[in-house]
Amino acid sequence: MSQSLSRLYIHATFHIKCTSVAIRKQEYTELYAYIGQVLNSLGCTPIQIGGVEDHIHILCIMSKNIALAKLMEDVKRHSSRWIKTKDKYYENFAWQGGYGCFSVSQSVVERTKRYIQNQEEHHHKCDFKAEYLAFLKEYGVEYNEAYLFTD
Repeated sequence: MSQSLSRLYIHATFHIKCTSVAIRKQEYTELYAYIGQVLNSLGCTPIQIGGVEDHIHILCIMSKNIALAKLMEDVKRHSSRWIKTKDKYYENFAWQGGYGCFSVSQSVVERTKRYIQNQEEHHHKCDFKAEYLAFLKEYGVEYNEAYLFTD
């Protein structure tokens, strides 16, 4: 083949450090827009970004020119630096070191978008830990729980 083509949908989620301040609702829209700009600058296409005060979810189309680890490193690094410029409240803001990324079939992209859009409602019933463990189980990801939720 003379051309490299791909369309990889990725659902990523990551949490703030336990020592970090929470993300305030008034920053949600601007933070998600900023993350969208970071994704675009890396050649990825943002589809839906959302979350609650302690974590976010991203649904995007991965660029064929970037490794997943590099994508997540850049999104977290740039968004953390950006939010620290918003207010003294965020001076100690930080994301946890890890993340979860899961492939999404094109047939469930719309359902995944709605899931991300409804994070606030979803988290009235379920905390991040339960949500994340459910993702790991659904995708058959092996893990050591001792290392999942540490900073």
